[in-house]
Amino acid sequence: MVELRSAASPGRVSDLPGLPDDGSVPVPEDPEPSEPLRPEERATGIGSLPGVDHHEAARTVVGELPGFPHVAELPDRGVGADMIGRAAALLVDLAVEVWPSGYRVAGRPGAQHRRAVDLLARDVDALDSTIGETGAAPRRVKTQVAGPWTLCAGVELRSGNRVLTDRGAVAEFTESLAEGLRGHVAELARRTGAGVVVQIDEPTLPAVLAGSLSTPSGYGTVRSVSGADARAGLAVVVDAAREAGAVAVVAHCCHPTPPLALLGATGVDGLAVDLSALGRPGGDGAQRSPTIDTAVLDAVGEQWDAGRELWLGLVPSVATGPGPELAALARPALDLADRLGFDRARLADRAVVTPTCGLAGATPAWARTAMARTVELAEAFADPPSSW
Repeated sequence: MVELRSAASPGRVSDLPGLPDDGSVPVPEDPEPSEPLRPEERATGIGSLPGVDHHEAARTVVGELPGFPHVAELPDRGVGADMIGRAAALLVDLAVEVWPSGYRVAGRPGAQHRRAVDLLARDVDALDSTIGETGAAPRRVKTQVAGPWTLCAGVELRSGNRVLTDRGAVAEFTESLAEGLRGHVAELARRTGAGVVVQIDEPTLPAVLAGSLSTPSGYGTVRSVSGADARAGLAVVVDAAREAGAVAVVAHCCHPTPPLALLGATGVDGLAVDLSALGRPGGDGAQRSPTIDTAVLDAVGEQWDAGRELWLGLVPSVATGPGPELAALARPALDLADRLGFDRARLADRAVVTPTCGLAGATPAWARTAMARTVELAEAFADPPSSW
């Protein structure tokens, strides 16, 4: 089995701390000096879109987000197009197949695995060709991949247990994902001529850390993963993206209480959150608190103060009636800066605006509107109206 290692400190996962011993927040390395990003380059999507037409999806993304387009994900296409299938398409020397219970490790790539690989290739082709056809010249493009913990929680071993339950299998999947991501980043940079930003999606990480994922029987839960192990596994993928030439790596977790300190400790350049849910337990019929929990607010402040970008999910991912006014969409971000004691100008130079989550559940019309509003918000943060 492959042994997980951190590039910064080789050794066994169990020997790696979850966070620095002194409790400090690691500061990302300064990138090479370059021209500051323009407002339209500080707005992008989370990844998924409605529909099944990859060419139309690429045209929508490049049309609405010309400054910072991303590889579109279309989960409506079914097997291989969802978050887990997408990550599985990047695996090197590992394959998955689909069982009634979900994705499962396969002995060799079959039709379902090859379909996932083909769908990803089509989406990269579509973005590349659309950029060329429209004459767009983005300095940065983004790709998304499920992180190792979400992937290992979403794939079963042949026994039916989650990959997450086998330490050696987790190591193999993590290294395989990292190797595939290296090739993906290099290809995307070569084909688009743009710097590649990698977004690592870890929606399941809070459940992995809490030990709340169910076993196959449904009567038990999978043992929790330590913060040290979680950090080390993520660091393998973060380091792989950097080694492949990624200009930035961002960790995305839309949970109300994401493990921001742990994610930041992997050395990512940014943290992407759903600001409408952040620090506000509730949902599933329960009313969310109107204000962010103090502990979560402090964690956000520490990461932002350490120099990381905050990717703020501000625009609703599904239409909820008439589109909100720009000032209403901006209010949570303005309030966040005010509560943390930061100058609001930080929203213009240390933040990126996104929808609250993926747009797969939106109508095509709202998906276009949501992306357009992210650009409008980024421009407004750079040149705020006097009424704000």
